[in-house]
Amino acid sequence: MLVTGGGRGIGAAVARLAARRGYAVCVNYRHRREDADAVVREILTEGGRAIAVGADVADEAQVVRLFQTVDRELGRVDALVNNAGILETQCRLEDLDAARVTRILMTNVVGAVVCCREAVRRMSPRHGGRGGAIVNVSSVASRLGSPGEYIDYAASKGALDTLTIGLSKEVAADQIRVNAVRPGTIYTEMHASGGEPGRVDRLASAIPLQRGGTVEEVAGAVMWFFSDEAGYTTGSFIEVSGGK
Repeated sequence: MLVTGGGRGIGAAVARLAARRGYAVCVNYRHRREDADAVVREILTEGGRAIAVGADVADEAQVVRLFQTVDRELGRVDALVNNAGILETQCRLEDLDAARVTRILMTNVVGAVVCCREAVRRMSPRHGGRGGAIVNVSSVASRLGSPGEYIDYAASKGALDTLTIGLSKEVAADQIRVNAVRPGTIYTEMHASGGEPGRVDRLASAIPLQRGGTVEEVAGAVMWFFSDEAGYTTGSFIEVSGGK
């Protein structure tokens, strides 16, 4: 399994759970190698198999090298989690500039598309593969829109949802399943990137379950899509949003 953005947050929780369930895991990171190395050490300590590989998914050449490294060190990819994603400081749409939107789309959309391409090239029987599964980590922002905060981020997740639906139909005959998880308000460091580290606690009272979610709860939903129980499920979504 390759987990993009696997050094912290949801990605790290997915990597740990995947290793416990028998996957050899590639923990991808962009800048913070120490975080990815810590996840790998934890997996190795528990008897699993893992490597950390640096690559910015917004750069096509780096994505290609990432998959080639996995080929060489772990073997053919059977499972991909497109978890890498970015957002920037909260603002209204009238204050956005094109450079910011481009940065977000390059990572959250273009990066995911290229990772899917490389995975399909390895999973499809037409290329000597044996099928596989892809899970895209989207967001409930794709349907809520994140007004006044992250409309550009929400739009990128809407595109990821559309990618999930279209690709699931395109590769179903290749025995590749493509699904997505939409987290809601989850305790991760991403909120600090948006300028409000305490955002989850501020919004908790507006969530039907009256609390923020954990990365482990999201990881559990992600890993369900890789289970035998999900063998007839493709083009589907699980919302981990506390009912919002």
